[in-house]
Amino acid sequence: MSQPRIIEPKLRPLVDTPLKVGESPAWDERTGNLWFVDILAPAIFRLHPDGKLDRFDMPAQVGCLGLCDNGLVVAGLKTGVHLLDPASGRLDFLCDPDEGRPDSRLNDGKVGPDGHFWVGTRDEAAVPTGNARLYRVAPDGGIERIIDGNMFTSNGLAWSPDGKRMYHSDSSGLMYQAFDFDVATGRLGPAERLHDFAPEEGRPDGAATDSDGCYWSAGVQGGRLNRFTPEGELFEIYKLPFKGPTMPCFGGPGLKTIYLTSLVTETDGVSTAGTVVAFDAPVAGTPVHTFSI
Repeated sequence: MSQPRIIEPKLRPLVDTPLKVGESPAWDERTGNLWFVDILAPAIFRLHPDGKLDRFDMPAQVGCLGLCDNGLVVAGLKTGVHLLDPASGRLDFLCDPDEGRPDSRLNDGKVGPDGHFWVGTRDEAAVPTGNARLYRVAPDGGIERIIDGNMFTSNGLAWSPDGKRMYHSDSSGLMYQAFDFDVATGRLGPAERLHDFAPEEGRPDGAATDSDGCYWSAGVQGGRLNRFTPEGELFEIYKLPFKGPTMPCFGGPGLKTIYLTSLVTETDGVSTAGTVVAFDAPVAGTPVHTFSI
């Protein structure tokens, strides 16, 4: 196996607002807006093409969001899945797949090619027990528990360009896996473990896939984006000037821009705030799926 190629992308800063835990970027091709969250603010943000930044404060920690086909935004809060109307700022409850479990909160989530909102949880017990889950949420609020336990931090959801393969990581378990995916039903095949992460590679956080089927995984605390072949071989490393990248997404004209969120980190007593940056991608990304409500 050859050594991964190391690349230092030319980053473009996009926001001045310092973030605590920037996460879950999603680009809306209909408007050119970039959506993202700050988990601990807690708030949802909308960045316009002209640089204007809108803020929607949330009543509880907000782990992730997805776009709806009717212009609403679906969001995973600690208190459940909600729908945000950007026009009015109104937040409506849809369902609580995690049912208020202690030591748990909704974490990474993304709309799949099946038109459902896939959202996982993070084990937040003082001594983790591996209680994390992955849920599939229907547009009518129906809930299916897809993965239950033997996992610490559900993360890294992404799908292949044809929608027939789903990728998923366990940030604290330091691995990512893939499943065959039935677009019509959302059923998963057996898990295929693709990569175990070494300390210098960072913890596998949020992810995205490109048009070649490659998987881009944010190496949080490792200061890098790891790009894997569809088979799980690490072949490119994008080195970053900050330690805490959290999730990439593709957007912009032709889906040839990578947007990347990050969290606040500290090195030798020096704090680096979370932010959102962009850089030119070597290939196009896969289109964003929308929640079919």
